[in-house]
Amino acid sequence: MKKSELKELMNEMTLAEKIGQLVQVTPDFFNQSGEITGPAAEWQLSENKLFQIGSVLGTHTAEQVATIQKSYLEESRLKIPLLFMADVIHGYETIFPIPLALASSFSSELTEEVARLSALEATRAGVHVTFSPMADHVMDSRWGRVLESNGEDPILSAELTRGYVRGYQGTDLETETERLAACVKHFIGYGAVQGGRDYNHVDLSPIELYQNYLPAFQAAIEEGVKLVMTSFNPINGQLMSLNRPLIKETLRQELGFNGVVISDWNALEELLAHRVVGDKQQAAAEAFEAGTDIDMMSDCYINHLAEYSDLDSHALDEAVYRILKLKNELGLFENPFRGIQEEAKPIEGALRIAVKEAAMKSFVLLKNDSDTLPIRTQQQVFLLGPKASSKDILGAWSWIGKTEQAIDLAEGLTEQLPHLTVGAAESWAEPSEAEYVKLSEEAKASDVVILALGESSEETGEAASKAEICLPEYQIKLVKRMAAANKNLVVVLFNGRPLDLTAIEPYAKSIVEVWFPGSEGGRAIAETLIGQHNPEGKLPMSFPRAVGQLPFSYQAYSTGRPLTEQNQQEKYVSKYMDVGNEPLYPFGHGLSYSKLSIEAITQSAEVLTEDEPLTIQATVRNDSAQAGNTTVQLYVEDQVSELVRPVKELKSWQQLTVAGNTTAQCTFTLTAADLGYVHSNLTRYPDLGKFRFFVGLDSQNTLTGQFELCEKSEGL
Repeated sequence: MKKSELKELMNEMTLAEKIGQLVQVTPDFFNQSGEITGPAAEWQLSENKLFQIGSVLGTHTAEQVATIQKSYLEESRLKIPLLFMADVIHGYETIFPIPLALASSFSSELTEEVARLSALEATRAGVHVTFSPMADHVMDSRWGRVLESNGEDPILSAELTRGYVRGYQGTDLETETERLAACVKHFIGYGAVQGGRDYNHVDLSPIELYQNYLPAFQAAIEEGVKLVMTSFNPINGQLMSLNRPLIKETLRQELGFNGVVISDWNALEELLAHRVVGDKQQAAAEAFEAGTDIDMMSDCYINHLAEYSDLDSHALDEAVYRILKLKNELGLFENPFRGIQEEAKPIEGALRIAVKEAAMKSFVLLKNDSDTLPIRTQQQVFLLGPKASSKDILGAWSWIGKTEQAIDLAEGLTEQLPHLTVGAAESWAEPSEAEYVKLSEEAKASDVVILALGESSEETGEAASKAEICLPEYQIKLVKRMAAANKNLVVVLFNGRPLDLTAIEPYAKSIVEVWFPGSEGGRAIAETLIGQHNPEGKLPMSFPRAVGQLPFSYQAYSTGRPLTEQNQQEKYVSKYMDVGNEPLYPFGHGLSYSKLSIEAITQSAEVLTEDEPLTIQATVRNDSAQAGNTTVQLYVEDQVSELVRPVKELKSWQQLTVAGNTTAQCTFTLTAADLGYVHSNLTRYPDLGKFRFFVGLDSQNTLTGQFELCEKSEGL
């Protein structure tokens, strides 16, 4: 449909029809049998209003979409097709690893491919828009929604976010009908909820907001993301759904976003619980004035926006046009049943292969003392623990994932290990002493013991905040009992957040972080444990030594009394009295079966200028016969800055394959722009002067060098 035709269509719309386009409801509103029942009745939503709404969220099947769209078009006066949106977070029915796991790959190519394949499956079910990617900056693993995030580094998160948007949307939504429109979320600050408690208050300085929280959203907008979802939380006391400065000035003007802004679920009605509005009419008026285009799952707009006497008709037309434009970009006016195919080519087999490959790239080998891993196929292996035969490996957002078709760890290892025994207990939470004796005897008779531990899907994700993030006591006890029986103890962790592992770390020879690995998780883990795949993942979030360190980031700010190697015993320095400052496992950490290390670094010059970038070369040595993949990381410290700055910031990374018993090189190019940061005037630019750089295989163990940033090379 041409732009002029969209304008003509808008001219035909009544006020009620325009407001209807701003409203989103669930499929059960349409499960009518000649009368208004269910949620539509609760909202006092007439049939006339129902067939004016603009979008639906949470459909499950192509048949459901087709039925709703058909009935809607039959009843709607102007025949404007519905938009169908869904939570396609890391797959639709075939489930990929959770986003935090995918972030362990440090690969935007992987997030792009996962998004593309997720869109391929979801569009066949009639979905047009996904509520993904989540670009929240996170530093507190008590918050359950860290599993949807890209981790604690804003630059890494921005690059991974770019990959998701490219993968979902492709280059032309109208012709590429197997792509989805992406909705980046949650704008903004949701990852900073106080105490790590979901839906809680957020208090952020403008500097912190611009430096760490906006970059991933800026990246999504630069990639052409079609929608932005506002967050539940307030920023400095002002709820995001009502936050006109951040929506209309920061998002629209500064970041240049011209797409659709949508609220989160029932967020407008929740304004009453926040006590910032007196009734739904005020909620509707203020949210609309602030720039919220779509009201998701509340009746504030549909039943109360028309009551607003000062409703700006021009602003209303702009909001409606943005929604119609999105429908047009998806080709819905010509094909309202977009993506639905009667005889579609099967894709599940190809998807499951991709799931396994993605999972293997996301596993992080946290510890491997005495080369306990990889396991040799002739070894006697004893597998036990609450996650050993559990198919609960998809994660909290696998809402229509086929859990029963997931490959659990026992199934995966059975395919690979001829001498595998799987232990059982009537209840892993409370094994009897007799059961412990039997398990211990089996452990003693084995060469290697694998303990499968972690969280359930329900313990992670939205509304799954925790005050304690250690493993439950029964799992810690199980580790200690099995370690007493067999020192060759391998712990495999299934979880959606960084955990406090200090209670079990001394007892395990090897620890493998597999997150929630998706539909092919068991096979991917098995192939990794026996060495068919060499681990290559790196932590996108630090694992703390104690929950009291949270919120935590490797980007610690400078302090006037820093803790150093020389003043460990002094009291009046910035430290804890009962635990170290450093994490148990730092950001960027991840081992390999190969013996990899940074052997040397070189730099092209000691001065960097605006027109002369600096190149830094790292040599990585492999002191083993097995080839290995790793991610080499470059960090920078500004030695004199206007504001207090982090002691170390990730600037770049490169993935490198090093053949056995050889070395390989990678080269980083550092520009003046890379050194910029947000100053007190909220403008990003670099300071002239001295810098240090760090090259390593994680954020802690690095080789260092120095350089100076000057204005022009001819001025030297």
